[in-house]
Amino acid sequence: MKFSLSVLSVLFSATVMAQPTLVERFQKIGTVQQAQQFVDANPEIKPAILKLTYGKDTTLIDKRLLRQKQGDIFSVGYVTYKVVEAKEAVAYRASYIFLDGSSLSPSEIDSMKKLIVAKINAGESWDKLSDQYTMDGNTTRGDTDWFFGELMFPKEVQDAVAAHKKDEVFFVDVSERNWHYIIKKTHDDKVQKDIVVLRANGR
Repeated sequence: MKFSLSVLSVLFSATVMAQPTLVERFQKIGTVQQAQQFVDANPEIKPAILKLTYGKDTTLIDKRLLRQKQGDIFSVGYVTYKVVEAKEAVAYRASYIFLDGSSLSPSEIDSMKKLIVAKINAGESWDKLSDQYTMDGNTTRGDTDWFFGELMFPKEVQDAVAAHKKDEVFFVDVSERNWHYIIKKTHDDKVQKDIVVLRANGR
């Protein structure tokens, strides 16, 4: 009898040991669809799918989750989380004056840059200067509004705006198109991040 009980005990232990942990199960989940299937199949561990947005969701655990990368798994107490999906972008905003190098000579471009910057430093309003000097016919007084990527502007412009701080004035030349910009960064960068998180009880 002792022998059979010990055998049963070993078999039971082996079965328990063979069951994957929650973290191991989470590691196999790579899409929101798979996460939903997991939620539907495991109601006993109270799984849920959370959708969080940077700046909108502000509890301590939300903030911690929003710092994670896609695929990250971690546990807090007896609850485990996995970031199934993470989309992040940075938006920029500036004001610009555009000078067309196909209509002006290099020396005229340089002279205009110096003249405009001198007026900026003397306190003239950007709106007025943009209306007076920009050569692309924009009606926004040079305001770019919030922009992502290079959908509106060449990559050189986005990279330069990203590299500068709010209120800095700088030049950007897009040589292959003979375009020239005087730019003032008007706002701090705005991070936009949305994540989808799978949560369940267990470790």
